[in-house]
Amino acid sequence: MKGLLSFKHGVHPPENKDITAGIPSQRFPFPKEIVLPLSQHIGTPAEALVGPGDRVERGDVIAKAAGFISSAVHATAAGTVKSIELWPHPSGNMVPSIRIDVDPNSSQMQRPRIVPRWQDVPETELSKEIAKAGIVGLGGAAFPSHVKLCPPKDQPVELLLVNGCECEPYLTSDHRVMLEQPDKVYEGIRIELKALGISRAVIGIEANKPDAIEVMEKTRPDDLDVTVQPLKVKYPQGAEKMLIKAVMDREVPSGALPSAIGAMVQNVATTANVANVFASGQPLIERIITVTGRGIRKPGNYVIPFGTKLRDVIEHCGGLTEDAAEIVFGGPMMGQGQADFNVPILKANGGIMVLTKDECKRQDIMPCIRCGKCLDACPIFLNPQLMGAMARAERYEEMVTEANLNDCMLCGCCSYVCPSNIPLSQLFVMSKTQLRKIA
Repeated sequence: MKGLLSFKHGVHPPENKDITAGIPSQRFPFPKEIVLPLSQHIGTPAEALVGPGDRVERGDVIAKAAGFISSAVHATAAGTVKSIELWPHPSGNMVPSIRIDVDPNSSQMQRPRIVPRWQDVPETELSKEIAKAGIVGLGGAAFPSHVKLCPPKDQPVELLLVNGCECEPYLTSDHRVMLEQPDKVYEGIRIELKALGISRAVIGIEANKPDAIEVMEKTRPDDLDVTVQPLKVKYPQGAEKMLIKAVMDREVPSGALPSAIGAMVQNVATTANVANVFASGQPLIERIITVTGRGIRKPGNYVIPFGTKLRDVIEHCGGLTEDAAEIVFGGPMMGQGQADFNVPILKANGGIMVLTKDECKRQDIMPCIRCGKCLDACPIFLNPQLMGAMARAERYEEMVTEANLNDCMLCGCCSYVCPSNIPLSQLFVMSKTQLRKIA
């Protein structure tokens, strides 16, 4: 590991990627019903364009973006719209969702879409084509990609950083993208570079994926100014700010975007899907998702249509083991526990992790002993100890003005190292929720 680029602080949780890293992705069967929430991205929820009884084909636009920071939603399977109603969402809320009865007799071929050659599209128009396809960041944040590709004019981007770190334990979907779709990744890089009006890119990959590094290096086009950069294995190396710090040795100012320091970060799976838009006309309707953990009988990497319900995924993967105790969307550090088998798979879901009883035993919360381990772990150099005390005292506004709560990316490093088992990250999630309610 000596000599590899990285950032200061962070933690080293067990990786547990060996469960699925070597399993090639396989296509998931279409379920009987698809449920597509209108809110699958950061920003304003989409506006429905269909109603009960409407026939839709795979790839059809069924909800349009409701603003610049919004994203279109497409039918992920052919069928008939059953209803538009409130439905359980992975966030824990009930949100408006489009229910589609999937046609069992359909070939599920995508309706043909006329898409121009990206080489013929002006730089300023490329982001519009990407917006039409409903592309969002697949690294977890689900930020509409066309917004990233339109940085402020006074903040020109110098370097495109393609994020292949996948630092979250257990997850291997990005790993499989690099192994199985390297040509699409490089084609997506060409498109994004043109949209940004720049010529240079760096692909950051953690050193625990030597096969991905080898594949990306072997398939690297000679006419493309792109570097495959191995990085130190450390969590959260895949966080936007941490990747920028490691590769460019620049820090994103508090409250600013990466474009403020000349960087733009795009997830490797997002980049591959950008290429797919122009290669086949397919909008973002599915992705590789890691189903993993010791609580699932058939772990693997599956290409799953969005809107597939959790219960259908669990059933296809052999069901839960007898000692399964918790299902998490995402990884153990930043994932969200689920309480309903009817929640659908969304664009932001890169993994489904099933933990056993032994892996999620509750531990007693003890008083803070002022050991400072959370300060040494925080990659943003915040003071989690102080923020935790403020949260428990409900001093939410002071957490922003005096402790920079808004800079916290909820990575969970502080909770992971706390010897007193104080759920610091969960306290900060609650504090941000309370601040939104106050606002």
